[in-house]
Amino acid sequence: MNNEKWMMKTGRWGMAPAWIRSIFYYSLLIINFSLIACEEPKQAKNVARYTGPVEEINDVKLLYSENALVKVKLTTPKQYRYENDNRKYPEPVNIVFYGTAGEEVTTLRSDSGRYDRAKDLYTVMGNVVVINKQKQEKLLTPELTWNPISKKVYTDKRVTVLSQQTGEKLYGIGLDANQDFSQYSIRKPTGIFNMEGGI
Repeated sequence: MNNEKWMMKTGRWGMAPAWIRSIFYYSLLIINFSLIACEEPKQAKNVARYTGPVEEINDVKLLYSENALVKVKLTTPKQYRYENDNRKYPEPVNIVFYGTAGEEVTTLRSDSGRYDRAKDLYTVMGNVVVINKQKQEKLLTPELTWNPISKKVYTDKRVTVLSQQTGEKLYGIGLDANQDFSQYSIRKPTGIFNMEGGI
């Protein structure tokens, strides 16, 4: 009976002696820890690492210079930069190569491109058209790679070279050239050649 009066007066635990409350709370704590210890360890969720671009830039204009003279200008509407500093150019890429006097020597146009930071190589892809204004030659290929260190361009893909001066059409697989296309060699050439002096 005394217990019932005490419960009614205190509203259950509100006025219970401190030692009873302590025992109760410690008991709950021990039960809680024992339940947690009995749980199966949770497997870590396999969260896919983000590999997309970390930066997007519009209206890109890159300039390469030597001795305070611009040698190469690359323009493109969009650039994506990735965590490893690789870059993609998903829209058309236009490149201009300049001569020693700052004159425009060669132009290049492609559907898209990319930059590999580890190899320091630029690759343009899709309907690549290179025009050498001085030699009046046009190069067509699906892909072309430029090495800014060696100042060379190359491809393993098929190539077509059209000469506006002579009408020659050179075809082949693979090409190596100076970055301004003043000199080039086709690795496996085929085509129609004009030869002076006969055979």
